[in-house]
Amino acid sequence: MYVMTTATSPVPAAAPAPAPIWARRAAHAIALCAVPSGLWRIAMASGVYVGYSDQVLRNIYDIPGWGIAYVIGLSVLAELAALLPLLLVSDRWQPLRPRALAALAWTASAVLVLVALWQLVVALTIESQTYLSSGTTQMICGAAFAPLFAIPALMTAVTWSYAKRHRGRGQAA
Repeated sequence: MYVMTTATSPVPAAAPAPAPIWARRAAHAIALCAVPSGLWRIAMASGVYVGYSDQVLRNIYDIPGWGIAYVIGLSVLAELAALLPLLLVSDRWQPLRPRALAALAWTASAVLVLVALWQLVVALTIESQTYLSSGTTQMICGAAFAPLFAIPALMTAVTWSYAKRHRGRGQAA
């Protein structure tokens, strides 16, 4: 079928290609990477022994007390932030124009890389004071927080995929 357009009729922008399957999987992996540390924090707020003495929980983390709201709020906020990459692979809902969402995603990627590098520098160069009892509890804590180090690389890959698919579409949407 042949359709003629005039100079006054707008040409609709072509829809971007759907996100590749690897980008969709990476975006979902980011959301899943935040779950173990969130569950660990919620367990700590709930009174489950995670390696801290009652005195440390009371004096350092204010648990029981306002520390419970802080720790649970931090877990919820971290998981909500980990859901952001799902916007980059969604074909249905885009809250921002593609160029604005790409800029936000690149900024988030850069911040995540810097935070991860900073955490490694602190862990390797500064003798950090830990209140965790040694042994199994430190290993469980490490296993709960280790997946967070995969997030910067996954976020950068998903952002690159999004920017590549939406190149030149900034004003169209």
